[in-house]
Amino acid sequence: MRSFFKYVLATITGIGIVVVILFAILVGMITSAINQVGSSKESAVPSNAVLYVTLDYNIPERSSPNPLEGLNVPGYGEMKTLGLNDILSRIAAAKADSRIKGIYLNPRQVNVGMASLKQIRDALLDFKESGKFVVAYSDMYTQKAYYVASVADSVFIHPEGALEFKGLSASVTFLKEALDKLGVEMQVVKVGTYKSAVEPFLLNEMSPANREQMSSYLESMYEGILSDIAGTRNIASDTLRYVADNYLIRSAEDAVHRKFADGIRYKDEMLTSLRKRLGAEERRELPAVSLLDYTEANSAESSGGRIAVLYAAGDIVDGEGAENTIGGDRFSRELRRLRRDDRVKAVVLRVNSPGGSALASDIIAREVELTKKVKPIVVSMGDYAASGGYYIAALADSIFAERETLTGSIGVFGLIPNLQGLLNNKLGIHIDEVKTGRFSDLLGSPDRPLTAEERAIIQMEVERVYKTFVGKVAKGRGMTAARVDSLGQGRVWTGSQAQAYGLVDEIGGLQRAIQSAASKAKLSNYKVVSYPSVKDPFSSLLGASKEKIKMWMFDDGLAEYRSYIEQLRTVVRSSGIQTRLPYTVEIR
Repeated sequence: MRSFFKYVLATITGIGIVVVILFAILVGMITSAINQVGSSKESAVPSNAVLYVTLDYNIPERSSPNPLEGLNVPGYGEMKTLGLNDILSRIAAAKADSRIKGIYLNPRQVNVGMASLKQIRDALLDFKESGKFVVAYSDMYTQKAYYVASVADSVFIHPEGALEFKGLSASVTFLKEALDKLGVEMQVVKVGTYKSAVEPFLLNEMSPANREQMSSYLESMYEGILSDIAGTRNIASDTLRYVADNYLIRSAEDAVHRKFADGIRYKDEMLTSLRKRLGAEERRELPAVSLLDYTEANSAESSGGRIAVLYAAGDIVDGEGAENTIGGDRFSRELRRLRRDDRVKAVVLRVNSPGGSALASDIIAREVELTKKVKPIVVSMGDYAASGGYYIAALADSIFAERETLTGSIGVFGLIPNLQGLLNNKLGIHIDEVKTGRFSDLLGSPDRPLTAEERAIIQMEVERVYKTFVGKVAKGRGMTAARVDSLGQGRVWTGSQAQAYGLVDEIGGLQRAIQSAASKAKLSNYKVVSYPSVKDPFSSLLGASKEKIKMWMFDDGLAEYRSYIEQLRTVVRSSGIQTRLPYTVEIR
């Protein structure tokens, strides 16, 4: 009886919490709707304004509805997200918008990968071709913030501010000693000298092969960044490298002296100068609209065909997958629909994935190959398109990558934990079983190590998957299997390195890929449509899974820890044979 009342009370409490949250959301939605009555999107932009750009929010591949964003729900009122697709399209729209006279760039923390940041920087360069100005100001420039700010006509810094410029670094967290203390042995089978995704479970430091590949792609990325900054700041790349190597910028004065910045200003002085530039009254607020709020004008409907942009972002997983993963079944179904849709004349597969399930990757790759026989399909790579991410791209008509895209990693591994030490020795838990055959419990007993025969079976399967992977790449890229194997072995390349080796066709962003798809489809007039389709916020809320709601709520307050939690969850759900990028790479 006591248990009965406990469960009843828990149920009532849970229902009450849900009702309160839903009521707060409903009130917020109604309030938002009321605030919009009588005002048009056009009137939100002053007639003589600057576009205010910060980039200090979450930047996924594309925007998706979050009904909790902007609502005054205690603890969840500050969540801000804007997709890379909207950032690029809004900057492009502002270029032609007569109301926008320039961009006020105020970067500090930039929450996006280097390849995506390169696309944003290129969009700002394109904006400048209109003759409109771009000015940058911040009290603290991180390296990513300065990289994007260096595109500005003028860069200003707070008198007590700082500008970080010290070169790139990347680190790997190793878990072997911790696992040893817990009594957990990670049993690994793999193919690929450079397939280092398993190293954090087996070593306490990088292997020589992994250190070599990381140094190689980090240096390739660094050279590109230095070249870009040199081009816009008129400082030689060798000088930039010298400044970074010796850490010569330690104050705002140093930044100006080394020509990284054009002047030192307080925030009020910066705003005053912008008001004067716009001809605005000194006592009035700066006429500005945030990139988050800026709405581009609706473009006229195209009478031509459609180019479908299919966004594939996240880990590649078996089955349907979640919104932030690439489910093999879900994405193969999307490709079939696009292939059979006569309105769609070409497909651009936008890949931003470190890989995942080998089976799901093969399922999607098959649909890419079938689509290629019916209509053009072009791949555009984001920050990552490695291992399984490259697997699903290899059979397309052509592949575009950013210079900084991490790609390749053509290799395969399997990870089987042996929990005998933890269960038996640490927790006193023992498992006993009966079976009808020698291999009935293959991969089914967590409290014992693999036998030599079992390990040999799994190794053969991993090698078979690797051979299939190499064969798909060879077919798609017009190479011999031996050549692909020499470029594979799990090695990670930057986009520029991959292009030199024939794994990528051209360096360029999503827009270049769309233009290429249009050319292949012989389209001069077309409409770009994004897939999978995005639901409206209310429908998204009603159909939201428990995982999705937790993700929305996690975005606020705990966002800085999210990547670490996701890494742990990835390890837990990485069953079966994997084609995955070596660990999570964060460039600083």
